[in-house]
Amino acid sequence: MMVLNCSTKLVILEKILKSHFPESLKVYGAVMNINRGNPFQKEVVLDSWPDFKAVITRRKREAETDNLDHYTNAYAVFYKDVRAYQQLLEEDDVINWDQVFQIQGLQSELYDISKAVANSKQLDIKLASFKAVHFSPVSSLPDTSFLTGPLPRLTYLSVADADLLNRTWSRGSNEQCLRYIANLISCFPSVCVRDDKGNPVSWGITDQFATMCHGYTLPEHRRKGYSRLVALTLARKLQSRGFPSQGNVLDDNKASINLLKSVNAQFLPCRFYRLILTPAPVSGQAHL
Repeated sequence: MMVLNCSTKLVILEKILKSHFPESLKVYGAVMNINRGNPFQKEVVLDSWPDFKAVITRRKREAETDNLDHYTNAYAVFYKDVRAYQQLLEEDDVINWDQVFQIQGLQSELYDISKAVANSKQLDIKLASFKAVHFSPVSSLPDTSFLTGPLPRLTYLSVADADLLNRTWSRGSNEQCLRYIANLISCFPSVCVRDDKGNPVSWGITDQFATMCHGYTLPEHRRKGYSRLVALTLARKLQSRGFPSQGNVLDDNKASINLLKSVNAQFLPCRFYRLILTPAPVSGQAHL
C-alpha cells in the first residue's frame, strides 16, 4: 500500500483513470477535486505505482472526523484486478474500520469483496444500487422553451439553505447530513431556482466525487420545468470546469428516469453501488 502525494503523479493518475471510463468515474471525480485545491481533504491509496491494480480515495487521516458521519467518511474504489482491491482492504492502514463509512464504486464485484472483508471484522453492511448516468455536452445557454411559466430566478445555493436540503433529502434529517450538505455547498458547484422571496424551490448539488446529487423540487413547484433547467445548468457548469457530469438514479424513480431520458442523458452499462458499513459498537447511534 502507498499514499500518492506527488502532484505530478496525481495529474498522471487523473489521465490514466480517464482511460477507464465509466467504471473509474467515482475515483476520477475525487482525484479531479484533489488536483483542484482538495476542498474535501482527500488522498489516494494504491497498491503500487505506476502500474497499479487498485486505487482507493479516502479522507486524510489528519482531517477532522466524526465517526458517525458516513456521508463524509466516504471511500471511492476502482480496480483493474479485484484481488488487488481485496488485498488493499485487508491491509491495516487503508480503511478506518472503527467508524461508520461508505464505499462507492461502479464495479459489480465491489459488494461481495467488501462484504467478505467487513464480515471478518464484524461490521454490518448495507447495499444500495442505482442506475448510473452521464450527461451529454450541454449548450452554453440553457434552453428555457420547456418552462411552463415566467422565467425563474436561476442562481446557486448558500450554506444558509443547508437546513432545507437536509430536511428534504431522503438520506438526511440528521446532524451529520446537515454538516455534510453545508460543506458540499461551500466546496462544489450547485444550482437552484429561487422564488420571489429568495427561497430555494428547486435545486441540485455536487458531491465529493463530482457527482450530481440531491436534485429536488418542492412539491408545490413541480411540473414547471424547474428540475430539467436545474439539471442541465448544473451539468453545463461541471462540464465548463472540465468535470464529467455524472449522476445516479434509483430504478423505481420513474420521474427522474423520464427527466434524464428527455435530456438525452446516457445510461451507463455499469451500475453505481453505495455500501454503508457500520461497526457493531456504534450500530445504535448511526443514522443510515
